[in-house]
Amino acid sequence: MPATQTGADAQAATPAAVSAYKNEKIGQVVSTKMAKTIVVEVTRRVQHKLYKRIITKHNKFYAHDDVESAKVGDTVRIIESRPLSRLKRWTLVEVLRRAVQVGEIEPAEKPTGNRLSLKKKKKK
Repeated sequence: MPATQTGADAQAATPAAVSAYKNEKIGQVVSTKMAKTIVVEVTRRVQHKLYKRIITKHNKFYAHDDVESAKVGDTVRIIESRPLSRLKRWTLVEVLRRAVQVGEIEPAEKPTGNRLSLKKKKKK
């Protein structure tokens, strides 16, 4: 008799169920300068233990981006994975929102006048 998977076993085999028990974070990409690696900054708001004031805390996570699809400023979802390097323990799942990509700004022209001629002359 062939073995059939029950409802719980069948759900565990699907990729969506595998990520169900892994830690997941949403953050903003702050660096893409490394090959197949992005740096994601996750921001959270917590209450201060003593003063009860809401403060913002930031954490940076190194995530694996196999196809290098994320750009700086994108909002992304990452999940934890096995250690891929000394710092990399997260994998990019999807890009939630793309950032507006702005071209480089050309530097303004330098003034052509002599700097000494622009100064006021001292009166004696």
